[in-house]
Amino acid sequence: MKTKSIHNHLSKLENDARLNVWHFALLTAILTLAARQKQSKTINVSRRKLMALSHIKTLPSYHKYLKELQELGIIKYTPSYHPGYKSEVEIMIP
Repeated sequence: MKTKSIHNHLSKLENDARLNVWHFALLTAILTLAARQKQSKTINVSRRKLMALSHIKTLPSYHKYLKELQELGIIKYTPSYHPGYKSEVEIMIP
């Protein structure tokens, strides 16, 4: 994912009053991982990495904002319950 693409995704959401700074922190972390993996839709993620990149320190906050992003249709999260496999996040922003 290129910087221009990241900017386009975030600019589509900047006027959404339902989102707060923590939603954007988590989205930025997801888009950062997408850029590092050179992916544009489906990204392999780990909770630890997303929490570190977004500076979210508590599990309840992490789960709250991840769930809200799913409910808003911004991402689709597919958890992996296997310790050897990472979970997947699909970016649903048009």
